[in-house]
Order: sequence, then structure tokens, then C-alpha cells
Amino acid sequence: MPLRVLFCIGINQNFFDLPRDGVTPADVWQAFVSMTDQLKALPGVGYLGDLDDDAHMVGPSEGWPWTCYLLADVDTQETVKAACNLFRTTPVGEDGAKLWKFAKVEARIGRALTIRDDV
Repeated sequence: MPLRVLFCIGINQNFFDLPRDGVTPADVWQAFVSMTDQLKALPGVGYLGDLDDDAHMVGPSEGWPWTCYLLADVDTQETVKAACNLFRTTPVGEDGAKLWKFAKVEARIGRALTIRDDV
């Protein structure tokens, strides 16, 4: 049975301070799209959908409520860790920055909501 994973993503103050050091908001969004594409392509990930709440949230999100969410079925905790690691490795712009400088991620792991056999 796959793990149902909600990737909770918060955009931080560094994003709102752009442009800076040769990085623009467009650079961050291009990196974000790249990270999402890489996450969807990871072996063991069944991407289910996403939700963006930037219209109802102004400013950085340090915790709940998050700026956006990605929902996926994932085979193992190691794959969840690899997905979160994409924030550490996805480059932003040309100055060597990585996506984690502008966004954070927390993975909530559970299971699909089903009626248990013992109920």
C-alpha cells in the first residue's frame, strides 16, 4: 500500500525580497516548475494533484497555512526523502542558489482515507 504524502510548501521572505543578487521571482518560479517536474518523475511517485493558496495568503508562510500543497502516493519513506531533497538540489538562477533558499517543504505522511475492515 503506498504512502499518501502531502508536501506542504511555504514561500519565505527571501522570495519577497527579490530581485536580488541577480535572482528574480521568475527564476524561482522556473526552478519551482523544474522541481515539481522532477518530483513527478521520481520512480515510486504517483502524483495526484496540487493546491495553490497564494490568492488568499499574503507574505511568507513559516508554517500552517502553507502557500501550496502537492499530493502524491509514494512507495517508501526514502522516496519521500528524495522528493524533499529536490529543494536542496534544484538550482535557482545562475548564482548557485538552491530552491530551499526561497521555499521550505514539510512532508505529511499518512494513508488514503478508507473505511477499515474492523469498523
